[in-house]
Amino acid sequence: MDHLNDYIQHLTFERGLSTLTCKSYVRDIKLLQTLASNTPLDQLQNTQVRRFIAILHSRELSGKTIARALSAWRGFYDYLIHHKGYTQNPVIGLRAPKTAKTLPQALSVDQAVKFVDIQGDGILERRDHAILELFYSSGLRLAELVNLDMDMLDFTAGTVTVTGKGNKTRIVPMGSHAMSALQNWLQQRALISIDEKNPKALFVTQQGRRITPRAVQYRMKGWAIKQGINTDMHPHLLRHSFATHVLQSSQDLRAVQEMLGHANISTTQVYTHLDFQHLASIYDKAHPRARKK
Repeated sequence: MDHLNDYIQHLTFERGLSTLTCKSYVRDIKLLQTLASNTPLDQLQNTQVRRFIAILHSRELSGKTIARALSAWRGFYDYLIHHKGYTQNPVIGLRAPKTAKTLPQALSVDQAVKFVDIQGDGILERRDHAILELFYSSGLRLAELVNLDMDMLDFTAGTVTVTGKGNKTRIVPMGSHAMSALQNWLQQRALISIDEKNPKALFVTQQGRRITPRAVQYRMKGWAIKQGINTDMHPHLLRHSFATHVLQSSQDLRAVQEMLGHANISTTQVYTHLDFQHLASIYDKAHPRARKK
């Protein structure tokens, strides 16, 4: 366990990974320790880790989830080899089972507008309206939104500064509806006694504490029912919808990549599959050999 604590310190202060990412590493490495049972980590063999993969697969964990765990285990062993005298990495060469690729869901434009257009003048209504408008306006991740501070908003420029994965900072635009909803929320926020631990937190509870990711997820599901949106609503669905709708309108994949904060454009390219008919019509109009004369 001391090695794990040292490793998390290494990830936090030397590699600059976010708190949320470090928590994921801890969860995955503790899973390895549980699977290993009484076998010390420095004695684990490749065949045993292969069996762990089979166990996780039998629990119906997705290939993506298992791959993430393997990556965490592999990185942990690399650290142990370089810093703690371990001599082998039993995770080298192992891969997770492949699972069918699924395209991200996206709301239609009408559904998205209907969902985020919350009415009401109460504290919670104004806060939630601002949250949903900002999600859809700027394509933020859940962790990015709940960690926003007041000074990250620039109403003059119409932008918000967010800190994403790997503590990378980017500036993304805010739409006029999001800015209006935020200004309405800030009027209500000024009436709340804010917790001293997070005095600059943008989105807070009625008790003045920074809102949690779980609370946002819960509120979104409740609003989906109230707004008559018959789908499994979650924060990433608005991020997907943002990306899809901007790409449909602009056809600018690089711009969408920048706004989403994707390090690799291949991650963004999945959204090109969501509107293939629209892209095909663009091709038919643009390519001289695309259509029959």
